[in-house]
Amino acid sequence: MSLRVRVDEGTGVAVVTLDRPGRLNALDLATRDELVAAWGRMRFDDTVRAVVLTGAGERAFCTGLDRDTEVPQPDSPYMTDDPLLRAGPKSNDLWKPVIAAVRGMACGGAFYLLGESDFLVADPTAAFFDPHTTYGMVSAYESMLMALRMPYGEAARTALMGGAERLGARRAHEIGLVSELTAPGEALAVAVERATVIAGHPPEAVQGTVRALWAAREAALDRAFAQAPHLIALGNLPGARQEELFRTRSRAFRTR
Repeated sequence: MSLRVRVDEGTGVAVVTLDRPGRLNALDLATRDELVAAWGRMRFDDTVRAVVLTGAGERAFCTGLDRDTEVPQPDSPYMTDDPLLRAGPKSNDLWKPVIAAVRGMACGGAFYLLGESDFLVADPTAAFFDPHTTYGMVSAYESMLMALRMPYGEAARTALMGGAERLGARRAHEIGLVSELTAPGEALAVAVERATVIAGHPPEAVQGTVRALWAAREAALDRAFAQAPHLIALGNLPGARQEELFRTRSRAFRTR
C-alpha cells in the first residue's frame, strides 16, 4: 500500500498520506487507484467530516505522475486516458472539505490534487512548479486548475517557465494559492487543527458550502477541460523526444 488513511473518530478528521517518499510521493497507477477508492469510502463514512491530504517525508508533497509508470492508451485518436484526471476528491463526488498540507515539492500532476482541495496550508519549504513545457508536454488540466486558484499571470509564469523556476511558499501565500503559511514542519498539525474546527460544524451545512463553492468554478472548468485533450494531442512531443529532454534537462537542473 502506498496510501495511508487515518481516521480520528473523536474529531471526525481523516488524514490521507501519500506514502511513497522514496519516489517523492509520485503517483503510479496503483496509488491513483488507492486514492480513488479512499475518496469513495469516505463518501459513505459518516465518521469522516473533514479530510487533510499530505505527503510522507520532508522532501515532497507529491511530484505528479511517476516517470516509470506506463499508461496504456486505446489505439484510437478519439480516446485518450489521462491517468490522474479522476484522482482528486471532487472528481469522485466527495463533498467533504479537503485541506492540503504541503511540505517540500508539489509539482506537475500534484496540481490535480491541489486543484481539488478546498484550501492549502504550507510550511516554508513548500515549492510549486510545473515541468511540462520543459519536457515537451502541454500543461493543460494542471494549468486550468491553477488558473482558478491564483492570478492569471502567476499561473502562466508557473506553467511557461517549466522546471526552470519554483514558486516558493511565501510568494504562494502572497498570491493566495496558499491560505496559511506555518512555521517549519507545522503544516500538517495546523491543517489538522483547521479541519477539526470545520468537522465540528453541522456536516450538511459544511458539505453544502463545499458544493456551492465548487459550483462557482465548475462551469469554467467544464468548458476548459473540453479543450484539453485536443491541446495535448496537438502540442505534446513524441514520447521518445520527451524522454530525451527529461534525461538531459533534468541533469541540468540538478547541477544548478
